[in-house]
Amino acid sequence: MNLFVEYPKCTTCQKARAWLNERGTAFESRHIKDNPPSRKELEKWWKKSKLPLKRFFNTSGILYKELGLSAKLPAMGESEQLDLLATDGMLVKRPILVTPKGVCAGFKPEIWEQLL
Repeated sequence: MNLFVEYPKCTTCQKARAWLNERGTAFESRHIKDNPPSRKELEKWWKKSKLPLKRFFNTSGILYKELGLSAKLPAMGESEQLDLLATDGMLVKRPILVTPKGVCAGFKPEIWEQLL
């Protein structure tokens, strides 16, 4: 089953949900703030995605900016970054699509098409 990790108030997440529904894609929805991904899930998704770990951070989010992460992330190791991501779902880039074929953080229709 495909997993769609979203923040329902996010307009990008709303567009991604509509895109999935238009294609008749079956998915399980998960609210990223109410049910944030665990460190173990984040590490698994990151490795499966083959994306740089920085791509899993919500760089336009308020919390990211408040914590000054743009300056701090380069000096942090991967383990420390994963620990930080797991502390608050609002730090995590959304939406995330997890399928048997792979994972994509952020709504990229051309990549999502390949993952479905």
